[in-house]
Formats: sequence, structure tokens, C-alpha cells
Amino acid sequence: MADFDLITVEVAYALPHQQKIITFLVEPGTTALQAVERSGIVKFFPEIDMVNLKLGIFGQSLSGKGDASAASHVLHQGDRVEIYRALICDPKDARRKRAEKNAGADEA
Repeated sequence: MADFDLITVEVAYALPHQQKIITFLVEPGTTALQAVERSGIVKFFPEIDMVNLKLGIFGQSLSGKGDASAASHVLHQGDRVEIYRALICDPKDARRKRAEKNAGADEA
């Protein structure tokens, strides 16, 4: 396959103080999961759990709500596959705690 038959994609992963975006060429028909595997990003971040990956394309999750899964979502030219980390705390709980804290400060 000639280089002009390939498409450019990115795989991105970020920690609070470090990020890595790997740009490379893949064959048309490559899935999001295949791109993550081929990117070699796990060499930089060995904590990535390849079995329980949560992925998205430009902030749009590839899991649940009828969306294509990472194993079946075919990438297009210029797509950025994002690897999502697990949440440290439930966002609803965090908002509730902030609201309680602010309500207590208003009463003082």
C-alpha cells in the first residue's frame, strides 16, 4: 500500500501535568482500538488498561448510548482518539460538596 493510501490520525492521553499526542499514518478502515494498539502509547504510560479502555473521538465518547464501540468505530482522516482516565470522584458528589461548602460560607 502506498503512503498516499494512508490516513493521518492521532492518539492522545493526558495526566494532570503530562500529555502525549502521537500522530501517525494508518490504513483506511483502522478502528479506534487498533489505532491505540498501533500507537505504542502504552510504552509511555504503562498504567493504561488496554482491557478496560474508555475512548473518544474529539471529546465524543465511543461507549454507550448506541454509539459505535472503540473496536468497531472506523477512523477518518485527521481523527484524534482520546484515551480517558477513570474518574477520581463522582462529579455529582463533587458539585454537591462545593454547594454545601458555599452555602455554609454564605451563612457565616
